[in-house]
Amino acid sequence: MEENKVCPGCSHKTKERSEKEYKDLINRLSRIEGQVRGIRRMVENNAYCPDILIQVSAVNAALNSFNKVLLANHIRTCVADDIRDGKEETIDELVMTLQKLMK
Repeated sequence: MEENKVCPGCSHKTKERSEKEYKDLINRLSRIEGQVRGIRRMVENNAYCPDILIQVSAVNAALNSFNKVLLANHIRTCVADDIRDGKEETIDELVMTLQKLMK
């Protein structure tokens, strides 16, 4: 079972991720980062607005996909483990997180 610890400098929980999960998340973020840099170049080069908007839409889709993967991993590990351990407050935390994601 993965243990949620408190980050010593900020009082936030932390999570130990498997090497596979870590690499997947970092790869996704690297691709998104590259897409955002591409959009910046498009603006700097005075690209046509609809072309930029399409690329922004692609970044939004990539971020949504990242969130889905991260949320699924969170529910399968942290939330499930906490519920098994009787930590019902985790459900409230999940509900609040989902409400923020669905604004």
